[in-house]
Amino acid sequence: MSPTTEPHSQPADAGLRARLRAWVDAHFDEQVELLRTLVAIPTDTPPGDTAPHADAVARIVERWGWEVERHPVPEEQVRAYGMRSITNLIVRRRYAEGGPVFALNAHGDVVPPGEGWTHPPYGGEIADGRIYGRAAAVSKSDFTTYLHAVRALEASGAALAGTIELHFTYDEEFGGLLGPGWLLEQGLTRPDYALCAGFSYAAVTAHNGCLQFEVTIDGKATHGSMPKSGHDALRAAARVLDEIYRQADALDRIRSAFPGIDSPTMIVGRIDGGTNTNVVPGRVVLKMDRRMIPEEDPVQVEAEVRAFIQSAAAGLPGIRVDVRRILLAHPLRALPGHERIVASLRRHAEAVLGEPIQVCGTPLYADARLYGEHGVPVVLYGAGPRTLMESRAKQADENLALSDLCAATQVVALTLADFLAAHA
Repeated sequence: MSPTTEPHSQPADAGLRARLRAWVDAHFDEQVELLRTLVAIPTDTPPGDTAPHADAVARIVERWGWEVERHPVPEEQVRAYGMRSITNLIVRRRYAEGGPVFALNAHGDVVPPGEGWTHPPYGGEIADGRIYGRAAAVSKSDFTTYLHAVRALEASGAALAGTIELHFTYDEEFGGLLGPGWLLEQGLTRPDYALCAGFSYAAVTAHNGCLQFEVTIDGKATHGSMPKSGHDALRAAARVLDEIYRQADALDRIRSAFPGIDSPTMIVGRIDGGTNTNVVPGRVVLKMDRRMIPEEDPVQVEAEVRAFIQSAAAGLPGIRVDVRRILLAHPLRALPGHERIVASLRRHAEAVLGEPIQVCGTPLYADARLYGEHGVPVVLYGAGPRTLMESRAKQADENLALSDLCAATQVVALTLADFLAAHA
């Protein structure tokens, strides 16, 4: 926390609000071109070679006369993690003493584009009022939302107090531990508030957690003409799969109290095994995903998953089962102080969008939880769709309405003014 005052917010005056919105409108074409530039640089994860994108962002911001801190994650950590390069960026904009430190985080890594695009995935094409491309909606759009919101605030003539930190990170698709998690663990940042990339039509204050496991089922391979001379790992895996999905169906009975979040889920997303058509499989590997609602305890959930998997294969001769956790993403729960961010976002979003916005949770998990784990009140909000299906995020033809990009930028600028301009 800032040593001189407890962070607080109060509404920016009408004249400042008008200037901020006018600046965003006047520079919107420039913002769209910036987004097209960022979309054009692939950051597919895997393979996860994202440092070139970070360097391009840093050079753009440096041309504005802003200082950028480049924080490369050590190569051995990145390689062990399954990626090729990560350079996280912090842009600190320091103003007068006495205000809060307000962080804005967006991630630049994305899933590969896949098949089925009718617009080039890195083209940033504009059609019918929308921009198309991988990460146009989630979340390279919020690189521009947050950058232009800060530029608008600084151009407004308002006396500012506190610090804005822009955190541009590159590890959300792998869990965020080498993105914002790494910045926080290294002590490179400790904000009073945080805003993370989200959706322009909702202030998200909670999200699901996620446990992912690699389940290795070992037997003994043998010739297909003599199957009883081996131990069939695939037959054992079938029993494990049946139990996983039996348990998954039962999760529908558990309900979250958070609007926007329904029930826990569980799937097997990948299966690898066997050596050839005429060989009894000696090893099968399952990769599974168990989403947790905010009310669940990750320790208890993990113990339950491990127990029923081991039980499903118990008693099978020659079969060994190993369950290895490969990801733990804690659920996000609202922390004291988040209500100040929410109140500001709702007030300005209603004015800009002409309709109230929801305060809700999301069944996804995101980098926001990492700020929450460090005691930082955090809300997800930024450019984006009313729904993921509308934007086709992580699907072919991902897109974003330009009107939403402009509106979210105005709302974020107005919210920052509430927190930093009011302190002067």
